[in-house]
Amino acid sequence: MNDPLRNSLALAAFGALLLSTSGAVQGAYAVAGDDWPQFMGPNRDGKAPGSIVRTLPPEGPTVLWRAPVGEGFAGPVVVAGKTILFHRVDDEEVVEARDALSGAPLWRTSYPTSYRDDFGFDEGPRSAPTVVDGAVYTCGAQGAVQALDLSTGERRWSVDSQTRFSPEKGFFGAACSPLVAGGHVMINLGGRDGSGIVAFAADSGEVVWTATEDPASYSAPILADFGDGPRALFFTRMGLVDLDPADGTVRATLRWRSRSRASVNAASPVVVGNRVFLSASYGTGAILLERTADGYAEVWSNDEALSNHYATSIHYQGVLYGYHGRQEYGPALRAVDAATGAVRWEMERFGAGSLLLAGEILVILRESGELVLADATPEAFRPTARAQLLDRVVRAFPALADGVLYARNGGEVAAFDLRQR
Repeated sequence: MNDPLRNSLALAAFGALLLSTSGAVQGAYAVAGDDWPQFMGPNRDGKAPGSIVRTLPPEGPTVLWRAPVGEGFAGPVVVAGKTILFHRVDDEEVVEARDALSGAPLWRTSYPTSYRDDFGFDEGPRSAPTVVDGAVYTCGAQGAVQALDLSTGERRWSVDSQTRFSPEKGFFGAACSPLVAGGHVMINLGGRDGSGIVAFAADSGEVVWTATEDPASYSAPILADFGDGPRALFFTRMGLVDLDPADGTVRATLRWRSRSRASVNAASPVVVGNRVFLSASYGTGAILLERTADGYAEVWSNDEALSNHYATSIHYQGVLYGYHGRQEYGPALRAVDAATGAVRWEMERFGAGSLLLAGEILVILRESGELVLADATPEAFRPTARAQLLDRVVRAFPALADGVLYARNGGEVAAFDLRQR
């Protein structure tokens, strides 16, 4: 394989670290206070409850704790005073809990893994855990799906989806952060014989329903409600799938994906009112869809507005904030009018990273490990603070719970105090 293609394939894995979602159902997930119970936060839209500081001291934010962490792109989650980490140590995939404010170890559960990356890159889990109703749900790089007790780490059930559904390995293994709703754990596994998307019973691991023949992407699903009941939106490798989370009935589909076979859909859908925004790299770009009685109608699409390689964009007050361009080329950071696709401002060659929103502050964590705080405004890029938090390369999506930012690279995880005083 030639090096350019090899590099392109490698970057597709970064979608897994996000396991991106931009949820649309407020209150769909039962969380306490300012918890961050899953990838991209309480409602899978990248928005943190509460507010944070707007500026930082010259030395950066206070570090509450640091701890070693193994391989993986799975970001941390924070629930009920516990930080949950999912990573690989030697030949085990490990889920562990630490005290959220002190970092003190609380429990550790593991299982063996033989996953090998075909291109010699990181071999840890790609998807962030999901915590709902006192249970921690994970999906490992080889498709091992499990439920653990949040208090003790005791395993409640596990399913070897690789053996059960025979999915293709894909370029970088399984990478879907579980969507849990209505007592179901839903994952785009890309299995055979109609098991592209699988729902497991949250309390037992039994298969409740299966749907589609779609191969797995690196995008995480979201929950949405357009006024006619909850829908699960999956951005599979083939495109958008809108289905009923209760029974898996597919309500609508849209075939829309990266142009090259050696590519993936990685960023998650973003719901904007009764519209859905999708974006992918590799000559694909972005599309805004309006929900209709018959499915979805295109509002606009192009490859000039936002081409999300892996990081899901954040929607705030009619504006999409996100990365435009492929990771290896130094993507731009942009603000784009959601209704029209018009670019409001751009920071060229800003470099890849992740985005979330706290109040009116964009929290930008660059791959270099630099934290940038900026006003969420379409007028101009207005950074208010910068600080170097971790050594590069930082690709896991962070968590922001009760004003504390939890971030990791390939060797350590740390908690940074951004609370207002």
